[in-house]
Amino acid sequence: MADRNRSALHRTLTAVTLCGALVVAVSGCSTSEGEGTAATDRSSAAPPGKVALPKPGMAFDYQIGGAYPPPSGVRAVSRDRAAKPAPGLYNICYVNAFQAQPDATDWWQAHHPDLLLRDSGGALVVDKDWGEALLDISTDAKRERLARIVGEWIDGCAAAGFQAVEADNLDSHERSKELLTVADDLAFGKLLADRAHASGLAMGQKNAADLARKGRSLGFDFAVAEECGEYDECDAYAHAYDNRVFVIEYTADGLATVCTSWGKELSVVLRDRNVVPAGDGAYRRRTC
Repeated sequence: MADRNRSALHRTLTAVTLCGALVVAVSGCSTSEGEGTAATDRSSAAPPGKVALPKPGMAFDYQIGGAYPPPSGVRAVSRDRAAKPAPGLYNICYVNAFQAQPDATDWWQAHHPDLLLRDSGGALVVDKDWGEALLDISTDAKRERLARIVGEWIDGCAAAGFQAVEADNLDSHERSKELLTVADDLAFGKLLADRAHASGLAMGQKNAADLARKGRSLGFDFAVAEECGEYDECDAYAHAYDNRVFVIEYTADGLATVCTSWGKELSVVLRDRNVVPAGDGAYRRRTC
C-alpha cells in the first residue's frame, strides 16, 4: 500500500542519523562495507527463550518524534534508535531499514553510492513524500552488504537495552519506479529479522498490511501499524500476528473505529501526526 500513513516526524532530527560529521551521536553507523558481521552468519530463527515478544494489548506510547516520560500505565514504548529506552518497559527501537534518512544521504553517497537505488539515467530514486533515497536491495549481494550496515544499527538497539525493533518501509518497492519487487523487500526483511533474533531482539513489521502474513512467515514477530483503523486494515495485522499489534491512529474517527473492533485485543494509541514530545503545544495523546 502507498506510504500514506507514516507520521510526519518519523524521520525525527533527534535521531541525528548523519553518519559522517555527527557519527558520534549515532550507534551502529558503518564507514566501510566490510564492517560488522554478515547477516548470513546469523541464526535464521529466534533462539527459544532469548527473544522477548510483546504481549497483546499492552498499553502503548509512540515516541519516535522525541522521547519523554511515558504516561502512567504505559507498558510498551517505541523510540528512535538514537534515544534511550524507557526503564522497566517493553522498548521498541525505530530503524529506517529500507530507505535513507534525508540527513544521511550524503554519507551514503560518500561511502556506499552503489547501495542507493538509481533509475536508468543514474538519478537517485527518492520517496518524494519524505525526501528519502531508497536503498538498492535488488540483488542478493547488495542485500547482504546492506544487512551488515543496518544490522549494526540493530545490534546497537540491543546494546542500548531495547527488546525489539520496528523496521520501517517494508513497502519500499511501491516507491521504486518498479525497480524493486515485493520479493526484494521480503528477502531483505528476512535478513534483518534473522539479525534481530541473533541479537536477542524481536522484529516488528512496520505498515504494509497486505504483506502481514508473508512477514510473519519469514520471521517478523509483531506489527506496528499506522492508521489501520482509519483504513480498515487492523484485521490483517491481528490475524497474522496473533494480536501482537501496536496501532497508532492520528484521527478521532480512526481511533473510534479501532477501539470499537480491537480496543481490548490490540495496543492502541492516538497521537498527533508529528508525534511531538509531551510539553509541546501540538502534543496529543488518547487511548481507547
